[in-house]
Amino acid sequence: MRGSGVPGRVAGTRVSMTVGKTSVLVLDCAEPVELAAFYAALLDAETRVGSDPDFVEVVGNNGVHLAIRRDHGFAPPSWPRPEDSLQAHLRVLVDPDDMDEAEREAIGLGARPVDSGGSNSRLRDVRVYTDPAGHSFSLAVYPAPPA
Repeated sequence: MRGSGVPGRVAGTRVSMTVGKTSVLVLDCAEPVELAAFYAALLDAETRVGSDPDFVEVVGNNGVHLAIRRDHGFAPPSWPRPEDSLQAHLRVLVDPDDMDEAEREAIGLGARPVDSGGSNSRLRDVRVYTDPAGHSFSLAVYPAPPA
């Protein structure tokens, strides 16, 4: 059997770890409290400010867990540009019947539609925006359930 590239591990096997882990997507910006409030409202979540006011978490009941971190030298990303086309972005999943309402909510909260060659067409399943700090995100229809 071919190796997995990890010593002592066979490809396709799962290794049990003893240390619990989770992950969080962290967005940098100049004003973390304001951007966290935007995402909390957009995602029906709450904000949590701990002992470091430059790091604000956005946590919700549906598995939402983001963090917003102050970067004193923050410059908004420039997207979409062909040379920057592989930039990461947040995809917010929406029920197909709620897409138009989700778009109205996002824009009402301060999101700005991105002109990406027609991807924000009402007939499409993905619509692209920037948040108030300039990060790209998209509203996308839930994947169709298996037949």
